[in-house]
Parts: sequence; structure tokens; C-alpha cells
Amino acid sequence: MELKRMSVSREHRGRGLARALCREVLAFARARGYGAVVLSTSMVQVAAQRLYEGQGFRRVGTSYPSLLGTLLNFQIFHYRYDLGDGS
Repeated sequence: MELKRMSVSREHRGRGLARALCREVLAFARARGYGAVVLSTSMVQVAAQRLYEGQGFRRVGTSYPSLLGTLLNFQIFHYRYDLGDGS
């Protein structure tokens, strides 16, 4: 399953909502038999990287969004959380 565009509005940040949403996504995917959750975030989204790594996601790759991104060394980080088979 791919997690896309998770965001918490500025006025609600710092309350643990993103961690709770992330846990809910993992529970949702696990309950439906998915083997993993994958996502991508940019190199400038340091708080998102910390969130995902803190939840157990591991970085599995890096890419560039475009030729300009390559020239500017603007990287996209790819993450994966393996859910296992539930046993």
C-alpha cells in the first residue's frame, strides 16, 4: 500500500496527530492483508523523515524528481515499512 500526501495543519502540529495517523495507516494496511506500506518524501521534509523513521519505516532508495532536480541534487527519499504476515 502507498501512503501519499499525509499532512497535519500547522495549528494542530506538535500534538502527536501525525504519529497517530501513521499508526492508523499501518493498522489499516495490516488488517487488510497488505505486506508493506511505502511512501516518498523530499530531502527538505526533515520532520517527515524523522516521523517515518521513528515509526519504523526504513529508507530503501533515493531518486531525483526531474533533470533539474538532478542538477540541483534535490532528492526524493523512498521508505518502506514491512508488515509481515501477521503470524
